[in-house]
Amino acid sequence: MPSVDDVQAALAGVKDPEIKRPITELGMVKSVDVAPDGAVTVEVYLTIAGCPLKDTITRDVTAAVMALHGSTSVDVKLDVMSDEQRQELSQRLRGGAAEKEIPFAKPDSLTRVYAIASGKGGVGKSSVTANLAAAMAADGVSVGLVDADIYGHSAPRMLGVDGSRPTVVDQMIMPIPAHDLKLISTEMFKPDRDTPVAWRGPMLHRALQQFLTDVFWGDLDILLLDLPPGTGDVAISLAQLLPNAELVVVTTPQLAAAEVAERAGSIAIQTHQQVAGVIENMSFMPCPHCGSEHRLDVFGSGGGQRVADGLSRRLGATVPLLGEVPLDVHMREGGDEGKPLTISEPDAPAAVALRDIAHRLSHRQRGLAGMSLGLSPAG
Repeated sequence: MPSVDDVQAALAGVKDPEIKRPITELGMVKSVDVAPDGAVTVEVYLTIAGCPLKDTITRDVTAAVMALHGSTSVDVKLDVMSDEQRQELSQRLRGGAAEKEIPFAKPDSLTRVYAIASGKGGVGKSSVTANLAAAMAADGVSVGLVDADIYGHSAPRMLGVDGSRPTVVDQMIMPIPAHDLKLISTEMFKPDRDTPVAWRGPMLHRALQQFLTDVFWGDLDILLLDLPPGTGDVAISLAQLLPNAELVVVTTPQLAAAEVAERAGSIAIQTHQQVAGVIENMSFMPCPHCGSEHRLDVFGSGGGQRVADGLSRRLGATVPLLGEVPLDVHMREGGDEGKPLTISEPDAPAAVALRDIAHRLSHRQRGLAGMSLGLSPAG
């Protein structure tokens, strides 16, 4: 029969489905008992009584222990952490950091932050953001997504987790996992999905601040923020809370959208932020008769390049056109069904364009601005 140490070693391979760390490391294993006949009893602490993923924990613990030689059965018993245990877990997750500190704003943060912006609504900014996040996650990148479009939140539906409620551990919020990325949105905290959000500037600032300080993001390679259209309160708050965030401007080809998008990107002059690039969405539609070699410019052409060139002149630095995403009805359908196109149909033309943009953003070389070189003046 397996020993208690054998069982503990097996449980070290079981991760909490929300926190993504071994349950042994999180102090979630209450006790282990092995009977002479090989029957194993494991008691596991849940963070809260109504943990939405307790069935997943039970299944994973059972599978891990049954894989041990000599195990004849597994009985998983669930208990709930005390307030003191949750506080200890919160401190462990924070690594001793101050509670209200924004980890991504620290000079030594290795997380790259991209704020996805647009000049006006209706250009597909949220669809682009959701697909970029899913593509990065599928490429093995650790990604977090903040649905900072407080009024027009749509990321939960686009990623198939609408209606989800995050778990709270001692005032620390666990983001909702979706397609191997981590998501937080205002929708998750409203009593009803259809309830409108009627907040003014200070409330918007506070909401964004809480998303960045009170959510346990863990170690992220990339953090994406889906901003509201325009240059209002949230864009200004972002510049204050995350001055190292880089803007990615989404536009469509027509002149009316391009002009507004250029103004939205120009806020970087006032906030002293960098613009990582421009994405032209709904760029063209492949002809249904001739195929991809014949482009139908439904909304005109050249808007993305105009925005990139205009921002380059205004900022005095090269702002690249990151890509042109063709119009694809399946991208809309995927958003409605919670299945990002970059996951469901990775070879579709729009998905290929988005995956290429995602790779460019997640593999950009990091500059030295704001980074500590670990040097000290010679004595």
